[in-house]
Parts: sequence; C-alpha cells; structure tokens
Amino acid sequence: MDKLQAMTIFVRVVDAQSFSKAAETLSMPRSSVTTTIKNLERHLGAVLLRRSTRTLSVTDAGERYYASCRAILAEIEQAESAVSTEATVLRGRVRADMPGVIGRALLIPRLREFEQRFPGIELVLGLSDRPADLVFDGIDCVIRTGELADSTLVARRVGQLNWITCASPLYLKEHGEPQTVGELEAHRAVNYLSNGTGRPLDWRFRVDGENLVRPMQSRFAVNETEAYLQCALEGLGLIQLSEFVASPYLKTGRLREVLAEARSAPIPISIVYPNGRNASAATRSFVDWVAQIVSEDNLLNTRSTR
Repeated sequence: MDKLQAMTIFVRVVDAQSFSKAAETLSMPRSSVTTTIKNLERHLGAVLLRRSTRTLSVTDAGERYYASCRAILAEIEQAESAVSTEATVLRGRVRADMPGVIGRALLIPRLREFEQRFPGIELVLGLSDRPADLVFDGIDCVIRTGELADSTLVARRVGQLNWITCASPLYLKEHGEPQTVGELEAHRAVNYLSNGTGRPLDWRFRVDGENLVRPMQSRFAVNETEAYLQCALEGLGLIQLSEFVASPYLKTGRLREVLAEARSAPIPISIVYPNGRNASAATRSFVDWVAQIVSEDNLLNTRSTR
C-alpha cells in the first residue's frame, strides 16, 4: 500500500465528507477510494470513518489520524516547494569579454545588483580592447562596438556610441580650436591603434550630410583607451572617442568637444553569443541584463536623439 497516497485520499474524503466527491476531485473511481480507505483501516487496525447510506462521520481515532496526516502532507508540500524554488535559481558560469571602458564604467558599478538578481551565476569578466574569439578563448559572450562581420553567432544590438572629437583646454589654449574639418591639417592628434590590424584608426566625420573618413598624422599613438584618454588630458593633441567615455571629463571641463557639428554617425553596440540552442540559460540571462542596463544609460541607448 502506498501510505502517502492513502493519507492523501483519507484527508480528501474527510474534507469532502463524501467518498464520491473525493473520488471526483482526485480523478479516481469511487471504488478505488473505498478500497484504499478499507486497506488503510486494516493496516492501522482502527476504524477511521463511520459510514451509512446517507452520512459520513469521523471516529476519534480518525480525527487524530486526520490531524497527523494534514501536518505530514503540509510538511511534504513545503519541502517540495523549497526544492522547486531552489531548482529555478539559475546556476552556472558565464565568461564575458568587453572593452575595458564599458566594463569599468557600465557593468562593474552594477555587479552588486547582478549578484542579488542572479545569486547562482558566477561571472568572469574580461576587460580588454583586444577582441576575443568566443570559440578559441572559451568565452560565452562578448560586447563589441562597430559593424560586425557575418557570423553564425547571434548578434544582439543593444545600444550605440556617439563618437566625438575633443581636446584639453591646455591644448586648445596653445594651438587654438579647429572650426572646420579642413583645419585639422594644422593641428596635432593622438592616434588610436587598432588591436586587430595594428594600424591607426581613421577619423570619421559627417559634413553636409556626407560621411568623411580621413587619416590623421600624429607623433603619439596608443592601443588602450585609458592611455588614449590620458594623452588628451595631458594636452598632447586632439582625440576622437565615444561620448560615453568622455562625458565625465566634459562635465568637469577637463575636456572640450570641438567640431560638434561634424560628429560622425553613431556606431552600434552589440552582444555576440552562440545561437539559442547552444547558449546556456545563465548566458542568456546575462545578455538580457546587459541589454537592460545599456537601455537605461542616456549616452548608450538606441533612442538617443544625437
């Protein structure tokens, strides 16, 4: 005899005050309910229910057994609920790679929130301007900027970067402020080296509705964003970088934007990860979380009017 099932049936009969109604709620034949109660009474050696053609009552022994059954079944339900809740907590390890400035400025300040929301996920962040290979480096997802090459991976666009040209007040005091893109030939620039090609990135502008791409001559070039920014703060030349990175320094006056009317078109921010069948639930949850916090940043969300 299945004791747990017998307890459940007995409690249901008492609650319903009817064998027939208990059978209906349990989706069982009435005969099976009757047989289970008889077997239970035989097993316990006690009469639990008094039956007549019209009434059903519980004996003293039945009352005590009923109370015990209710308590036992309640504890079982509570235990199962706790295990079920535990099972729904996402668990796993997510390795994510991204540009250092995005990781430091956007994600790291929100990691406490991530921990509270996903206590079962271990997060390993790689912060580097050098693009990582998901397959070769064993990475679950990457945040990338700019247009992406065709791939079998999923690329989810989550925001955009507005690129600006800027310099320190010291540089502008010594060299003046360019008023047009053509005047840049008379100015000094600091170049940013592509980690993919090792060559300086072209500077981009938009003038009279046309996109302009031009190389810039410079005495200094670096391949890391923090160093690039520091060169500008030291007055070594003009730089071109995202408004997201420059914003704190623009607010304090340590940098000033120039050629604002010639800003180039924004470039996309995307999260790249394996397709849905191969991405873990933890990875997909991290991707959704990143998309959410990017959407909350006025300098990065795709609804920006600039």
